[in-house]
Amino acid sequence: MRKFLLPSLIIIAASLLLIRIFYLQVINDTFKLKSENNGIKKKFEYPERGYIYDRNGKLLVANQASYDIMVIPRELKKIDTLEFCELLKITKEDYIKKIAKAKVYSPRLPSVFLSQLNKSEFAAFQEKIRKFEGFYFQKRSLRDYEVDYGANIFGFITQVNEKLIAKKPYYNSGDLIGKQGVEENYEEILRGIKGVKYIQKDKYNREIGSYKDGKYDTIAVQGEDITLSIDAEIQKYGEQLMINKRGGIVAIEPSTGEILALVTAPSYDPSILVGRQRSKNYTLLYHDSIAKPLYDRGLLAEYPPGSPFKILTGLIGLQEGVIDEQTTFMCHHGFSYARGRFMKCHGFGPHSLNNGIYNSCNTYFAQVYMRTINKYAKPAYAVDVWSKHVRSFGLGQFMGYDLPTGKRGNIPDSKTYKRIYPNGGWRSTTIISNSIGQGEVLMTPIQLANMMATVANEGYYYTPHIIKNIKGGKIEPKFTEKHVTTIDRKFFKPVIQGLFDVYNMGTARSLRVEGIDICGKTGTAENYAKINGKRTKLEDHSIFVAFAPKDNPKIAIAVMVENGGYGATIAGPIASLIIEKYLRKKISRVDLETRVLKISLRDRYAKLGGMKEASAIETTPKNNFEKKPTNVDTAAISDSTSKN
Repeated sequence: MRKFLLPSLIIIAASLLLIRIFYLQVINDTFKLKSENNGIKKKFEYPERGYIYDRNGKLLVANQASYDIMVIPRELKKIDTLEFCELLKITKEDYIKKIAKAKVYSPRLPSVFLSQLNKSEFAAFQEKIRKFEGFYFQKRSLRDYEVDYGANIFGFITQVNEKLIAKKPYYNSGDLIGKQGVEENYEEILRGIKGVKYIQKDKYNREIGSYKDGKYDTIAVQGEDITLSIDAEIQKYGEQLMINKRGGIVAIEPSTGEILALVTAPSYDPSILVGRQRSKNYTLLYHDSIAKPLYDRGLLAEYPPGSPFKILTGLIGLQEGVIDEQTTFMCHHGFSYARGRFMKCHGFGPHSLNNGIYNSCNTYFAQVYMRTINKYAKPAYAVDVWSKHVRSFGLGQFMGYDLPTGKRGNIPDSKTYKRIYPNGGWRSTTIISNSIGQGEVLMTPIQLANMMATVANEGYYYTPHIIKNIKGGKIEPKFTEKHVTTIDRKFFKPVIQGLFDVYNMGTARSLRVEGIDICGKTGTAENYAKINGKRTKLEDHSIFVAFAPKDNPKIAIAVMVENGGYGATIAGPIASLIIEKYLRKKISRVDLETRVLKISLRDRYAKLGGMKEASAIETTPKNNFEKKPTNVDTAAISDSTSKN
C-alpha cells in the first residue's frame, strides 16, 4: 500500500497544478490582461465626490470641473518646449523638474504634470494638445464651496503623496484625497469609486480601441452625499461674532450629541484652498504661527476651564455626601486655607449651593473640594475617586467624535501628584486650585460643551458627532450609545436651578433673553505664559457655558475667547446671542449683538506678538453681516461683579 502512496500524491498534485494553469490561461484571462500591460493603456475615470449638506438641507460643498495635464514619460516625443511652457505659463526649469519627477514615479505610467486647470486654461491647451505627444487631459472634479465659512469643519482636498500611495494601493499619482475635517474622516464614503477603461494599442503605440470590447471596463461611481449635524446659520453667525477675536465655540444638541456649531477663530474662506493657488495659500496659512488659522481651537486648544468647573465640584460634593443643598460656608472675600495661603473671592457672607453657583463663590467650592478629598484617609485614594467622577463626563480623554483631530485635556489623579511630589506631603490644600477649574485641570471647548450637555440631560451624554446622515449608509452605532455619569440624577436638579439663577440674579443677569430660560455659568480663567523665561500673567480668558431651554434643552454651548477678560464681557453675550439665534432664528438683544461685533482684541494680541496687520491672506471669513441700527450705548459689557 505504501508503494502507491507517493506516486498517488504526485499524480494528485500534478493534476491540481494542471487544472489551475488551465483555469488561469484559458478560462480566466485576468493575468493575460496584466501580461499584455505593455500593449494596453489604462485610463481612469474619476467620480465626483459626494455633496455635503447641513442639518436643514442647505448645500455647503458641491463640485466643479477641473482638468489635469497628465504625462507618460516613455511616450514623449520632441516638442517645442518654449511654446509648451508659454501656453501653460510655466518656466523651462519647471518643465524639466516635472518631467524628471514623472520619470522617477514611472516611465510608462501616467502621472500629473500640471494639475487643476480651469475651463479657459483647458480650452487654450486643448486646441494644441495634438502637437505634444505623451501628454493628455484627465478630467477631475474639485470642491466648490457654497459658503465662505466652516473651513475647519470641511477640511480640504489635496494630492496624495508617494508615501500614501505605497500604503494604500487604491490611489495613484495625482489622485486627490481629503485632509482634515469631514473630508478626511469620511474620505472613503465621499470619494466614490474610480472607473477604469482599458485601451488596446498597436505596435506603433497608437490607440486602436477598447481591449476585449470593454469587457474589463468599469464605470465610476459617485461618492455618497452626507448630511452634517451643523446648523449653517449658527456656524456662520458664530464666526461673525468671533471676528477680531481668538478662541472657539462649540454647540451641541444634548438629546443626540449632534454638533450644531464648531467655530474656531481666526479662520479662513475654504475656497482659497481650491485650484492652482491651493499650495501657495496653504503654505501662507501653515506658516502663520501667530494667528494659527489652521489650528482648530474648538478641538485642540486646552484651557483651564475656570469657574464652569465648579459645576462638577458641586455635583461630586453632593454625590460623595460631604454637602447637601443647605450646607453653608461663610465667605469674607475669600478664605485662608493654609498658613500664609489665602484664596481670593468677590463674594461675602453665607453661601450655600444655590447662591454659591450664581455668585460663583470661590470660597464655597474650595470648601466643598476640601471636604471631598478629606473624606478619605489617604489623599491619593481620594483624588482618584474625584478623578473618576470627573472623567465620567467624558473629560481627560479623547472623546471619540468623528473628526480626525483632538486633545485629551487633563484631569489629574494620584499618579499626577506622585510625579509632581515624589516625596509625598501633598493634601487637599496643596491641590485646592482644582476646585475652581485651575491647577492641573485642562479642558477643550468641545469638552466644556459636552459637560454642559451632560448636565442638561441630568447625568448622561452621547458622544459628540458631526455626521447626521449618510446617503445609502448608517452612522456609527457608538454615536447613539448613552454614556451615564457616576453622579445620581437627583443631584442635577439643584445645580441646574443654580445655573438658571445665574441668569436671574447672578453673574449673567445682564445677558438675559426675554422668554428663553437659559442656564449658564460665567468663567474667567487665569492665563500665564513664559516670556523671556519668566512666568508672566496675561489677560484672563473669557469663558461661558450654557444650555437652553431649562426644560427639555435643545442646545448646550461653550464659548472661549482668549484674553477676553471676564466671562460676562465677551463669551457670555456670544453664548446668549447664539442660543437665541438657534431657538428663534432672530435676535432681540440687538444691543448685545452690536457690542460684540464692535469688540476687537487685535491690540491685545498685538502685544503678544499678535495678529499680522498686513497678512497675505485674510484669516477671517468675509463679514457680510448686516448691522442693525441701534441707539444704545456700544461700550463693552461689564460684569457687575469681579472675577467669576
